[in-house]
Amino acid sequence: MPPLPDQDTLLSPATALAEWPIEALNSRCFCIGLDSDELRQALESTLGRPGLFELVRQRCPHLFAAHPVFVDPGKLSHMAQLVAAVETVVTLPAYREAVLARAPAIARHDPGAKGVFFGFDFHVEQGGCGLIEINTNAGGAMLNAVVARAQRACCPQVEKFLPPSARAEELEARILAMFREEWARAGHERPLRSIAIVDATPEQQYLYPEFLLFQQLFQRHGWETVIADPGELTLRDGRLWHGELAIDLVYNRLTDFAFDDPANATLRAAYLEDAALVTPHPRAHALYADKHNLTLLSDEEQLRALGVPAATRELLLACIPRTERVTADNAERLWRERRRLFFKPCAGFGSRAAYRGDKLTQRVWQEILAGDYVAQALVPPGQRVMSSESAEPLKFDLRNYAYDGAVQWVAARLYQGQTTNFRTPGGGFAPVYPGPRSE
Repeated sequence: MPPLPDQDTLLSPATALAEWPIEALNSRCFCIGLDSDELRQALESTLGRPGLFELVRQRCPHLFAAHPVFVDPGKLSHMAQLVAAVETVVTLPAYREAVLARAPAIARHDPGAKGVFFGFDFHVEQGGCGLIEINTNAGGAMLNAVVARAQRACCPQVEKFLPPSARAEELEARILAMFREEWARAGHERPLRSIAIVDATPEQQYLYPEFLLFQQLFQRHGWETVIADPGELTLRDGRLWHGELAIDLVYNRLTDFAFDDPANATLRAAYLEDAALVTPHPRAHALYADKHNLTLLSDEEQLRALGVPAATRELLLACIPRTERVTADNAERLWRERRRLFFKPCAGFGSRAAYRGDKLTQRVWQEILAGDYVAQALVPPGQRVMSSESAEPLKFDLRNYAYDGAVQWVAARLYQGQTTNFRTPGGGFAPVYPGPRSE
């Protein structure tokens, strides 16, 4: 592969895309970017409804990044292999027994469905990739279908490197197929007819525009769809209702993963009584997203005890940073080693109350010791320069949207600071394009 040319060397954008190494593309390629007119078209005509573009601009102006991220195809393949490997471990009876033994009682209820929109979040760097966490209600899939439609190239020669717009349509088709599969896995033979997209005060949620996109997608394909707060739901005659609409399926966007909040009591009862299919659900969160699980998945001795095959163990240990629970017994050692660790609450989400060890104060450290935290070996995020006028890069992670052990879509999230925040000018969701394979 040719070396990165000097700054004064003229090279066509098309040649850069075809021949530059990944690191060079992410630091000096600005020939593909977000087109505001195309974004409006995608939000309001292709997918959404009039006014949605303005809602996004007012509510979440830093939702979409200015440029895509380039990733080595080998790393994309490696991440997909890791997703499949985690799925094989989760199917092991010994793993389920160990995980569910410490999970909330509600997680023992099995609705049959897998759970939609798992998010496997990775940091990638030149030396490899690391799975930093797994989520079971990963947001952003429909937003990434939008941003995939809104990319522009600087010239016709570069346009051929853009993935076809049909990719976004393929993602939508996978989303619809996933919900149909969930309905079938739960044992239903009649067609799915109605969906409630449920979150606490949904119109106040940062990603409310995505709820509207999902509603439009579902309704275009014949599923009557409402967006609702859990307090708007009622349970009667063995069914879940929103007003006079009987709800077949709840697309659950709540972050109360075990439905502990009294405000979610109706949804909890509906889940336990199978009055409606709830997805994703408490069992999925316990099996995949509880950060205690990372301590098991990154420990060779425990993996051996569970009967995980050697090849799978090797892949897991290579891709999941060493993670351990913070306890009184290891607190002194973890404090000494904190500069190369990241601390996360086991039941946390959205990077809340998560801390880089080198930023810790004694006050925060005492809060960690009093809470339920894990310490994870620090894996640096990738970097993407977003402007030719500034060499200051943004950080990025890669979210693999997955269902039943298979990756559906990969998106980048660009940010400044300790964690993803959707508050960074020029940052937000970005398409991921495979660059030249590294040697």
